Amino acid sequence: MTNPKHARDTERGRYYSDPLGGPDLVSVTNVLDTSVNKSMALVPWGVKLTVEHVLDNVVDIARLVLADRPALTREIKAVHRDARERAADLGDRVHAAAEARLLRAPIADDPEVAPYLAQFDLWLASWGVDIDEHVEATECTVLHRRLGYAGTGDLMIWLPTGEHGRLELWLIDYKSSATRSAKSVYPENTLQLAALRYAETVLLPDDTEQPMPRIERTGVLNLRARSHALVPMPAGRDAHRAFRGALENTRWLHAAKSSYPALAAPSAAARSIRKAA
Repeated sequence: MTNPKHARDTERGRYYSDPLGGPDLVSVTNVLDTSVNKSMALVPWGVKLTVEHVLDNVVDIARLVLADRPALTREIKAVHRDARERAADLGDRVHAAAEARLLRAPIADDPEVAPYLAQFDLWLASWGVDIDEHVEATECTVLHRRLGYAGTGDLMIWLPTGEHGRLELWLIDYKSSATRSAKSVYPENTLQLAALRYAETVLLPDDTEQPMPRIERTGVLNLRARSHALVPMPAGRDAHRAFRGALENTRWLHAAKSSYPALAAPSAAARSIRKAA
């Protein structure tokens, strides 16, 4: 579910409403968006996209340099933003299709999503997943009221990864990309999974609550148009402590003022008094 039931967007990012009426809970992704610096990866990517756009459209751009420089500036500035929005939209649709598959619900005809869904189906088949028997939950909202955060886990599933094929309960997050390797992950993916893993409460569809089950393994399921990979992630207590640091930083930043009164220089009379004294 790309828009969880209790989630809402605010000027400070996404927050969850507490079904019991308590204080709003900051979302896990909001914490990571606020506190994790992604510029090391995003800036080179944005520059590359922009340069490629200019080189692929050099004739039109040369014309606009003389004819409408402001329009050209807007066009070039929008290249990386539009690409990010398209990628995010594709990711939302892939998530929705995977959830529908697990719920045996109708799936919209979407040629762009179809290859990713086919890889998801291959992954389920390769692990011998019986949806009714092995899928514990899909797109479930989890809460940590004491720490003040909430989030949505993509999949809780039993996989035979224990000793002698023993079933273990996994918490898995889907990641889709049209360009990245199926084996690639980001460090903050570990923080995200740790935050979800060590939440206190999981909400059922009717808003009743259960204690968060004991998660034995965590991982990222990378879905690509022609491949897929389940990448185990070390989302242990140390990662949760790191997430809590990011959470504290987020709280401070969200509460901080964006402006303060300027300090005026003392008047000439006040300076004269001090000098005389």
